[in-house]
Amino acid sequence: MRSGILIAGYLCLAVTPLALAYAEGMPPRPFRDELAAGLGLVGFAMLLMEFFLSGRFRAISGRIGIDLTMRFHQLVARSLMLFILIHPFLYSIPFKSPLPWDTTGRFTLGLEATSIITGVVAWLLLAILVLTSVYRNQLPYRYEVWRLAHGIGAICVAGFGLHHALEAGRYSAAASLQVFWLAMTGLAVLTILYVYVIMPWRQLRVPYSVVSVRKVAAKTWGLTVEPVNGKAMEFSAGQFAWVTLGRSPFAITEHPFSMSSCPAERPRIEFTIKEAGDFTNRLGSIPRGARAFLDGPHGNLTLPNRDGLGLVFIAGGVGLSPIMSMLRQLRVERDPQPMILVYGNRCAEQILYGSEIEAMTQDLNLQVHHVLSEPPPRWTGLTGQLDISVLRDLLSFDGREDWLFYVCGPAPMIDSVEADLGHLGIPLRQIVSEKFSYN
Repeated sequence: MRSGILIAGYLCLAVTPLALAYAEGMPPRPFRDELAAGLGLVGFAMLLMEFFLSGRFRAISGRIGIDLTMRFHQLVARSLMLFILIHPFLYSIPFKSPLPWDTTGRFTLGLEATSIITGVVAWLLLAILVLTSVYRNQLPYRYEVWRLAHGIGAICVAGFGLHHALEAGRYSAAASLQVFWLAMTGLAVLTILYVYVIMPWRQLRVPYSVVSVRKVAAKTWGLTVEPVNGKAMEFSAGQFAWVTLGRSPFAITEHPFSMSSCPAERPRIEFTIKEAGDFTNRLGSIPRGARAFLDGPHGNLTLPNRDGLGLVFIAGGVGLSPIMSMLRQLRVERDPQPMILVYGNRCAEQILYGSEIEAMTQDLNLQVHHVLSEPPPRWTGLTGQLDISVLRDLLSFDGREDWLFYVCGPAPMIDSVEADLGHLGIPLRQIVSEKFSYN
């Protein structure tokens, strides 16, 4: 229901320029030219709405999930790029100055030099913006550099595009559409200000301090913080936050990490972080007392408002972090429902919180199954990958289609497990997952 409402609202805004253009009552141009204008109108409206789909606005991502929000953001970007890039090539009427007697611009495009320039610049910048996003992992730049360039580039595309729409468009320059473009562009700029100014300012008012950094497995650290003053961030077990360590929140050097502690353990909040780059490789050297800032909570990998006969948690590597948060909260609440944890790793040294998980089986109705792809000698647990053969053996009980399945780990592992669960008859509505890496 929530997804349907948001999508319906999105579609309404996307086609609003067409409705406003139609209401102007201008005599039509040839079909190709009307199609070209329509693609430009809808494409620019979609581009301005992209600013709201950054994943930072819980009014949107909190209702449909941040992974779906970001996936929608990325897919829409490719669609609107196609609309905008092809629309100038569809025009059939000549690129001439307006004719004195053609007051509605029916027979010429009437482009001036400045409107051509801003249109071409916006056209080129849009292509660069989308392509550098699609191939971001192949670029020789840190994420923070790309993110800043992405934000500045998006503002430039919107600005040049706005000038082109107001100066060159037959329909888009109409009074009603001018109001629409200015309002949408203003809101888009406000979203940038919110993400880069207002949100960091709010974080600055509630600083956290690093309490401890401890090694919890091979190349994996447990980072614990607590607020210096005020209340700790409220969150649901399974959610995540963007974390800034040792720098001002205005520095754009934040990283998303799942909370592995549970809400009952506040005001201290723990994150379980695997070494995977320049920043995470230095976690062990972060001193006690270092400043930290949190933006959150985010994410829909949570327990409330979901029904099932039992819970199955399937985790790969550090993907155990949000699941650990849920298990800890369930342990505090002495939840009696049946639970199964299937935890996959490459080797035994990578297993997180092994003794704590084992102790949980005494307080919860919990079965634990470790799966190693490279087991040590005398390993008595399961071996191999988290594939359908392993899952079929572990999930062979009756009524499994009515259980809830929480899946967390690397994106390829999530895709594979979701497909395997589907083959085992688990309906999609009973599978809960979040991933943040897309093609």
